[in-house]
Amino acid sequence: MRNLTLKHFKTVQAIIKCGKIVSAAKMLGLSPPALTIQLRQVEEEFQLALFDRTSDGMRPTAAGLAFVETAQVIEEHLGLLEDKMDAIKGVRTGSLRLGVVSTAKYFAPRLMAAFMKDHPDIDMRLAIGNRAQTIDNLRNHDIDIALMGRPAKEVPVRASVFGDHPLVIIAPPDHPLVAARDISKERIAEEHFLIREPGSGTRISLEIFLSDVPGRIDDLGVEMASNETIKQAVMAGLGIAFISAHTIAAETEAGRLVILDVVGMPIRRQWFSVMRTDHAISPAMATFNDFLMRKGAMYLPLFGKLYPDKAG
Repeated sequence: MRNLTLKHFKTVQAIIKCGKIVSAAKMLGLSPPALTIQLRQVEEEFQLALFDRTSDGMRPTAAGLAFVETAQVIEEHLGLLEDKMDAIKGVRTGSLRLGVVSTAKYFAPRLMAAFMKDHPDIDMRLAIGNRAQTIDNLRNHDIDIALMGRPAKEVPVRASVFGDHPLVIIAPPDHPLVAARDISKERIAEEHFLIREPGSGTRISLEIFLSDVPGRIDDLGVEMASNETIKQAVMAGLGIAFISAHTIAAETEAGRLVILDVVGMPIRRQWFSVMRTDHAISPAMATFNDFLMRKGAMYLPLFGKLYPDKAG
């Protein structure tokens, strides 16, 4: 592999990203024949085809995927080297790609603003997605750190807790159960639920909570694409929902939503800072993770109470 250069790695990355030789060549500022020569050199080096040439474009083979995974690791280590050199020179700079699950978008901007105030020369970028999208971003090395309610199992990660994550059941203020106390699991299971997509953290927690109610999780409820849609639907009287307490601070304070007093609620989960174990930790990543461990919980939405007042 002595004949391989960084240009070869960038070539394969560009082809995978663009799917076509012409588009990849344009992206790299090369001619298509020049790009084709570089790809051929890599394939001759390994005596393996990195792509299947199809009518729809270039599709990576197993060898191509293995090659580009190494290319991503090399790119990360080069970025780490640059950050380390800046640190040696005393320059407090760097970049950080932060990914958060959609539930965390309610506090992530405040958390980022506080960090960037202390570290104005660190360039931060934010990617918001559902759990599956955030895990894909980790898998593809598109983000450095993820904030999520449950560490991903699909990729090798290291995870650190930075705060509590309460999950509650909400209803509109005119719902008949608003005045009830110590609502049983069996009684709440009779209600019509509005739920997130399969695989979401809150949905999995709800499935676990209702798993011992016979037949209940076979027809869990009506799926909706986002927490915002669910909140609007609950306020409109379309059902109740099991949701992160950190997503409803404004609505509960304004009296548009009410947290029901259900036995066993709130379910207390935790927020995690998640990084790939094979991702080189840059100074910017280490600085941000240290900030999360020391101050992250301060920027989570606060509630004076998570239960209604008890009667009497």
